[in-house]
This record gives sequence, C-alpha cells and structure tokens, in this order.
Amino acid sequence: MFTNIFLYLIIISTMKQKITEIKQTFSSDLKICETIEDIEPVRIKYLGKKGAVTEQLKQLSSLSIDEKKLFGPQLHELKEYISNEIDKKINFFEEKLLLQQLASEKIDFTLPGNSVTKGKTHILSQVTDEINKIFNDLGFVVAEGPEIETDYYNFSALNFPADHPSRDMHDTFYVDHPENLLLRTHTSGVQIHVMENFKPPVRVIMPGKVFRSDADMSHSPVFHQVEGLYVDKNVSFSHLKGTLQYFMDRFFKGSKNIRLRPSFFPFTEPSVEMDVQCVFCGGKGCGMCKQTGWIEILGAGMVDPNVLKNVKVNADEYSGFAFGVGVERLAILKYGITNIKLFYENHYYFLEQF
Repeated sequence: MFTNIFLYLIIISTMKQKITEIKQTFSSDLKICETIEDIEPVRIKYLGKKGAVTEQLKQLSSLSIDEKKLFGPQLHELKEYISNEIDKKINFFEEKLLLQQLASEKIDFTLPGNSVTKGKTHILSQVTDEINKIFNDLGFVVAEGPEIETDYYNFSALNFPADHPSRDMHDTFYVDHPENLLLRTHTSGVQIHVMENFKPPVRVIMPGKVFRSDADMSHSPVFHQVEGLYVDKNVSFSHLKGTLQYFMDRFFKGSKNIRLRPSFFPFTEPSVEMDVQCVFCGGKGCGMCKQTGWIEILGAGMVDPNVLKNVKVNADEYSGFAFGVGVERLAILKYGITNIKLFYENHYYFLEQF
C-alpha cells in the first residue's frame, strides 16, 4: 500500500514538474521572438501534432481515472495559456506593424500642397483682346457672325463677281455646295449682317475664325481675323489712314512708319495694302522682311458703293472704310514667332512664354 502511494506521489511530482518546465521554456522561446514569422515555429513546438503539450495530453490515456482528473485540467489550462500568449504576441506585432505603417504614411497637413500649374489665356486670344481694346478706345464695338455662311453674305453682297476665283472649291470649303453653304473665308460677311440690322453711323470690329484651303509654314487652313468697319457721313481716306496709324503705334507700343500701296479688293474702292516698317530690323533689311525693310500687314480701303447699296444704305449720303488683319500675323510680328503651326499645337513650353 505504501509502495502504491509512493509511486502516485512520484507521478504527481513528475507531471507537475513537466508542466512547469513546459511553461517556463515556452515563455523563454516566445520572449525571443522578434517577428510574427518567429512565432509559428514556437506554436508548432508546443501545440503542434508532436508538440510538448500535445505529447503530454497523449499520455493521459495511460493514467488512472484519478490521475486524469488531476492532470487533465492542468494540461488543458496549459494549452489554453500557451494559445492565448501566442495570440497576444501576434497582436502585439500586428499593432506594431500598423503603427509603423501609419507613421510612414502620415500626412502633415501643415505642409504646402503640390503646386498646380495655372492655365493662361492663349496667345491668339491675348492678341485679339488687345486689338479689341485698342479699337474700343476709338469707339468701335465688337460684332460677331456665323462661321457657316451663305454664298450671298460671303461673296455676293460683298461685290464678288460670279466668276471670282475665290469661289472655287480649291480656295473655299463648301459645306453644302447645292445650297451654297460654306465655311466663311473672311469675317467681312459680318459687316453685311451689321449694316442690314443697324443704320449708320456704324463703327464695329469683327473678330473671328475663318477658313481657307491653304496650309504651309506661314498659312493655316483655319486662322483668325479682325475686320473693321466705319460707315458715317463724310468718312474719308484720311480717317482710314489715321485709324490704322493709331492702331499700329498702340499695338507695337511705339511710333511705327507705315506705307499704303494700291491694291484691289472686290468690296473696297480704292483699296490698299498696308506695310509696316520691319519690327525686327527697324527698316534696315533682314530675312524676315526679305531685305526690303517693310512687312505687309493688312488690307484696307473705302467701302465700295455697291456694298452700301446691297444693304440699302444711301451711297451718296454715307461713305466708310473697312480693313482686315490676321491675328496670327500680328502675333508673329510682335513676338517673333517663326512657324504659324506653333499656335495650334498647344505645347505648354510655347504657350507659357506669353
């Protein structure tokens, strides 16, 4: 009897010592884990199929009922303890990683934001606005008209003869040829619309987009014009010259020599082409002015009486002048631009210069 009691005490002592050892070694192994990856081998060592705790649980089957009642709960408590400690350690590392991630992704709201490049008004719009401002100061108002016109407003009312070459399809873009609808080749048609709806005196400028079948280094099939019209009593050629001289001096910001050469336009008579002293060489002669010292800049003239009659304005009582200038041409001369295509390619480094 004493022998059985002695063996029982030995078993109890051994089991308790084993449980204590497992707990201590587990704590030591878990303590040295530095990453989540280090924890998995520890879990296998103690809770795996051949783990220390698992092996002890297997030995319960060889114990008596009293021994099972004594050591079973202790082993299950040990297993639960190890499992909980592992979960705590995993949570610790996960929170640590999360804090590191948050620290690396931290946004300092006091720092200035990334600068956003602001858009600028296109150089052609800038030049158009400047032209409008100069003529507004002279009492001219802005008028606009349709870009798709009829043959009447684009040609016939402006005194173009029926066989004029500009009516041909190699010069003009027709939208609907049988109906004589076309993309306007100039903004001159707007003056017909204006004079049909307003009685003289009329003083308007007409900026807008125009279309011609022409394209090279100095021409584009789509470009911009500003047309000017002044109709009143006793308007003379000297008024035209004085107006154009004032415009050139204002636009190029300094006194500029101009010259007027006889020319021909169906809707003005007499007609002239105006040259300005070369803005690049000051009239000395260079490649831009072809060594002449002058650069052609616009066409102008006195409104043909036939045009006035077409809009039922008494040509014996009223007279007027008209002129038309290309916006691209003015921009090229003012800013020294060598290729008209630069206006339409929209390269940022070109546009930001203006």
